[in-house]
Amino acid sequence: MITPSGNRVYGMAAEYPSAASLYEAAKQVRDAGFKRWDVHSPFPIHGMDDAMGLGKSWLSAVVLVGGITGLLTAAVLEFGPSSYLYPVIVHGKPTNFWTVPAFFPIMFELTILFSAFTAFSTMLTMNFLPRWNHPMFNWERFKRVTNDGFFLVLEARDPRFSENEARELLERTGGRHITVVHEE
Repeated sequence: MITPSGNRVYGMAAEYPSAASLYEAAKQVRDAGFKRWDVHSPFPIHGMDDAMGLGKSWLSAVVLVGGITGLLTAAVLEFGPSSYLYPVIVHGKPTNFWTVPAFFPIMFELTILFSAFTAFSTMLTMNFLPRWNHPMFNWERFKRVTNDGFFLVLEARDPRFSENEARELLERTGGRHITVVHEE
């Protein structure tokens, strides 16, 4: 969406007086059918995920795949050389599957390492980071979000977004200082 002055619209935002009013507003926006919107507060609000209608994150499944990849990488790096490429019999110790206990520390460490790297990189990707400047920073009142401000933003990329409907919804939910937030 572009304004008559040529600026791209990020969304429409409103400020709320308390965490409870933001929580109630989130439930009303969820029930109105909006999919692209967010809330901002100086602290986590218990139950906000349910109020927003958010499901379980798929981050855990991706981290599991990363952990399994680390485990298999360790197994290949240890079993390959010691059992097939360079089997050395020292003091009668086997070079087959019975050497597994000696490999446990490396298998554990690579599982944890790959899981951690996967969690970190996937979290950055899911949150579209790094993002050096967020459009909400263009709104002067948003500076209060780290102190005592509670905000709800309906993004313009939502299929249901129209300026009039968004404004009416935010007014109905008790939002104050309703404004259009621009990209630049």
